[in-house]
Amino acid sequence: MGELDTGKAGVDCPIVRIAPSDVARRQIAKWNGIQADVVELTRQEPFEYGFQAPCHLLVMTERAERDDGATLVEGLPKSTLHEISHKLSLVPAGHRFCGWQKPRVLARANFFYINPRGPLLDPELRFAETEFKPRLYFFDRDLWETALKLKAQAQHPDSGQRLYAEALGVVLVHELLRVNNDAAPVKSYLRGGLAGWQKNQVAQYIEEHLTEDIPVAALAALAGLSPYHFARAFKQTFGLPPHRYLTGRRIEKAKSLLAKPAASVTQIGLALGFSEVSSFTTAFHKHAGITPSEYRRSLD
Repeated sequence: MGELDTGKAGVDCPIVRIAPSDVARRQIAKWNGIQADVVELTRQEPFEYGFQAPCHLLVMTERAERDDGATLVEGLPKSTLHEISHKLSLVPAGHRFCGWQKPRVLARANFFYINPRGPLLDPELRFAETEFKPRLYFFDRDLWETALKLKAQAQHPDSGQRLYAEALGVVLVHELLRVNNDAAPVKSYLRGGLAGWQKNQVAQYIEEHLTEDIPVAALAALAGLSPYHFARAFKQTFGLPPHRYLTGRRIEKAKSLLAKPAASVTQIGLALGFSEVSSFTTAFHKHAGITPSEYRRSLD
């Protein structure tokens, strides 16, 4: 789709690159140690985006739906989620963020670039030394509301409100530290199960990849846990080991497909990632107590 264009941010790092560059309208505001980049699509056509820099990036997706596409934050499995409105993503300094999409609507998003060594930050926060975990498509109400206030300051810059905007930037940093601490693997494990954001993100990823054999390591990376701790926390949260949960979700999807006469049992099994109709039938019978054909006949 062409060469990605690069701009410079007031926090001494590149801004998110979008190609083609004229597919979006951007409004940028700079303060001490933080920059806001308000982005709105102007045309409904496929585009790419990319970013990697020595500053943290918080992505606030207000409205976005795509017919096709994928998003990757380095350290996490890629996401092909279609509905990504009202979501946050965190790209730690140095991590790669990239993707493409065929938009269904004119998207609206905001990028916040945060200097890890911002001059307004209290050294006792140790913000620059904090190891942030990458996160893709999560939601935190307090973080969202703070980012929304900062976006409003970017859209209506007023020199008299500069101190307020910078204060919001400091609050945003505190919110990021809180969210990052809440996601700490040890803390999640000590609670005996997955944290709310971990549960939602893992469940969402499984729904997006029902037809694939998902490695436990990939799900563990989403949650920021070791495979061993993840497997134990997953079972405590969902009541089943990851593999059995995935199979169960496939069977539930199969039930909805079996209710429609258009596809055969064989086609449905293959579409859901089963290599043979016999393995599909065995898994379905084990889960539902009857075979797929018997289930379909029971619906008549």
